[in-house]
Amino acid sequence: MLRPFTLKILAGLLCAYALLSLPAWVGPSFFEEISIYVYMTPIFSIYFFHYIGVPGLLEHNGYCGWGVCSPTAWGWTFLVLFWVGTAWLVAWGIATLISRPGARIAR
Repeated sequence: MLRPFTLKILAGLLCAYALLSLPAWVGPSFFEEISIYVYMTPIFSIYFFHYIGVPGLLEHNGYCGWGVCSPTAWGWTFLVLFWVGTAWLVAWGIATLISRPGARIAR
């Protein structure tokens, strides 16, 4: 599970996410619209988790009037653990598929 090959794939996935979301901050404006979807999807997923009933993710328990409540410290921790865990599972699956007998990919 924590083989070096899996960790290399995980690092590649996290670097790819960082590079794809970078134009949302510093890139040309025609890349900004595409890049903002990559950047904001994990952040806005906290509202989905609040909707399905995970407690303590939003300030004031999600009751902020007409505004959008910001995540609590637990909410940010939950998001990071969830999305890094998801990326790790994807990396583990890719590493398992590549390193199984009969796979013809040169490493």
